[in-house]
Amino acid sequence: SQDRNLVNSQNEHYVSLRARAKQEGDAMALAFEQSHAAHARKDGAAAKELSDEAKEHQREMERLNAEASAWIFRGECTSKLGEVDLHGLYVKEAIAYTDRSIAEARARNDKEIRLIVGSGNHSENHMAKVKPAIEGLMQECNLSAEIDPQNPGVLIVQL
Repeated sequence: SQDRNLVNSQNEHYVSLRARAKQEGDAMALAFEQSHAAHARKDGAAAKELSDEAKEHQREMERLNAEASAWIFRGECTSKLGEVDLHGLYVKEAIAYTDRSIAEARARNDKEIRLIVGSGNHSENHMAKVKPAIEGLMQECNLSAEIDPQNPGVLIVQL
């Protein structure tokens, strides 16, 4: 799984999608900033045009990030049934895929699901973001989640 994360983080298609999404996010922020400035100088037409431009950049950023997360989750490497690899996903994406995976596991009457959350080695400052978010989600859902004794980057959730 660690290797898979490395493969994802070095895959040209994935890296390109995330980089393009970041560019769209930067363009969105700039357009919103310019829109606020136009509004402050009482130029409503320019403010509206810039706001619409910012929203278009936001839609494109979200589309690119969704494509990147779907590419990762589809996995060019397949996960075993009952095991969900959340490496490379942003927190919101990991939560959405976890919710969906738990529903699918329950539909199959699985007793447990293994969530590969990683331990933050590839995160900024090596601080895990996905793992604490998923642990919090499990608490909200009143599900028991234990750390796999063989791998601290895996949560075993009892369904």
